[in-house]
Order: sequence, then structure tokens, then C-alpha cells
Amino acid sequence: MQNRRQFTLSVGAMAGLTSLSPLAALAQQLDTVRIINGFPAGGTADATSRRVAEKMTGSSYARAAVVENRTGAAGRIAVEAVRTAAPDGRTLLLTPYSMMSVYPHIYKTLSYDPFKDFVPVSLGAVITHGFAVGPMVPASVTNIRQFLDWAKANPRDANYGSPAAGSTPHFLAALLGINTGVALSHVPYRGSTPGVADLMGGTLAAMCTPHGDFIAGHQAGRLRVLATSGQTRSPFLPDVPTFIEQGFNDLMVEEWFGFYAPARTPAATVNAANAVIRQALADKSVIDGLATIGLIAKGSTPEEMDRSQRAEFERWGPIVKKIGFTAES
Repeated sequence: MQNRRQFTLSVGAMAGLTSLSPLAALAQQLDTVRIINGFPAGGTADATSRRVAEKMTGSSYARAAVVENRTGAAGRIAVEAVRTAAPDGRTLLLTPYSMMSVYPHIYKTLSYDPFKDFVPVSLGAVITHGFAVGPMVPASVTNIRQFLDWAKANPRDANYGSPAAGSTPHFLAALLGINTGVALSHVPYRGSTPGVADLMGGTLAAMCTPHGDFIAGHQAGRLRVLATSGQTRSPFLPDVPTFIEQGFNDLMVEEWFGFYAPARTPAATVNAANAVIRQALADKSVIDGLATIGLIAKGSTPEEMDRSQRAEFERWGPIVKKIGFTAES
């Protein structure tokens, strides 16, 4: 836990951005920059990509910035697309840390090396995950222990979705089942959006995903968020207790989205991209826009992001081993 605090970056760390000079780091403005993410439009990864792309457009870094959603293979298609891109600053990846710190523990033949094939640029946003149920689960179920009781009594319907097999939300819910001895069946999706739709439609019992994807449905009464994964309650869902409050201390996870460039991208270009991304994340409209979907805008230096990625890599190895998940399972 101490390591997580050491590597977690405070929002106040963005102080002093005015001293950063993208023009000093980049020789000339790029024509078009692509920000590639591995999840469908409408989700939290897409929203983070687009908020930053809007501010990057017309900046000293790029005349235009566009977002590409390369879905599939649990986010790995997007990662692979950036791995093979030219290291010229024109292609950036926006991804949860799962693809860089968790996937190496579950894929025996992973097609990329997260430490050799990419250069960290900046954190983008911090995510708290949520566990929610839909109309398939009786309205009397209002907390995690009640859901587990329901799951025991209804084993055929005791399933949960996640935005990708091997993602952090997948493992959170898997740990919930393993640690309590309750059999929960996993249903992987290509991103949060289709899973949340099935949840609200009554064809999926539960879903674990970034809690921002649940906010609108929770407020409308179409689903019920039973827990969030942060150290404290989310400011966006203050009525929902954390896993910790409900006695599940080992389910405390705060994930981040991060921007990466292909390996061998020149340091000057990485620094220029870092500066414009951090300026975007310090903009009030971006902060407020991400807050509407439960994200906290947060930038970093490339070095801070690298240290955090390595710390998460070390943390998740034993967890993945305990769950026993591999890409073939």
C-alpha cells in the first residue's frame, strides 16, 4: 500500500506548468497526431482521448489531433498499432495500465514488451472502478454481501461483465468471488459500453468497470452501484460505499490511463507531447468534462509515469498468480 501512495500523483503536481515550453522542445508543429485507444466510443478511455485531442488541436504540438478507436483483443490491437508506428510523435497510445502492468503476467506470447516497445509520456486520468447490478438482481440487493448471498442462491445467473478479459475490473470481481468462495461467471466485453447496456437491459447480472460508466445509469435508477474501489468514497457517487467500507480491503484499486509513444521517439518530441498533454489536463473544461464521467484529470512527468507503471507491474504479478488466469483460460 505504501508503494501505491508513493507512486500516486496528486492533482497539485501540475503546478508550474506555465514554465513548460512545447515550442522549445519540438522543432516544428506536426500536421496531424493520432491518439489511439483500444475501446469503443462513449467510454472513459475514449472520453479522455477526445478531451486531450481537442486541446492538442491547434497547439504548438499539432495542427490537428484525431482519435482512433482500435477495439478488440482486450485492448491489445491498439497497443500493437502504436508499437509498429513511426517514432515521430504523430502516433500516441492512450491505455489503462492493465495493458502494460497486468497483461505481461497473463499472456505467454504477448506481442509487445511494455518496457522496451514504448516510451511513457504522461498520465491522463485516474480511474476508480465500480461494481454494479442491474434489473436481473432484485432491488432488495443493495450491498456486496447481499449480492453474494443472491449469487449463491442463483448460481445459473451469477455472472459479471468486464470491459476486457484480463483487465483490472475483471480481476477485481474475480478476487471477490475467490476470496469469498462464491462462484461468479465472467463475461468479457469489448469495452464498458456494451456491457453496461446489457446490464441495464437485464441480460447481465453485474458489471465491474470504471465507475464513471455507471454514473448516468445509477442516477437514473437503471442500475445500482454497490461499491467503488477507491481508498475513499468517490466524489461522483458519494452515496456508494467503498469495498473497504464493506470489509473487502484487498479490493482497493485506483487505476490510471496513460499516454505512450513508440520506442525510439526522440526525447524532445516526448517532452513536447508531455507539455501539451499536461496543459490540456490542467484546463478547467477538461477537468470538469472528465469529472462528469467519474475521472480525475492528472498529468505527470514521463519519469513519474514509468515508476508507477513498474510498481503496478510488481504488484499485480502475485494477484494474477492467485487468480490463476491466463490468456488461454
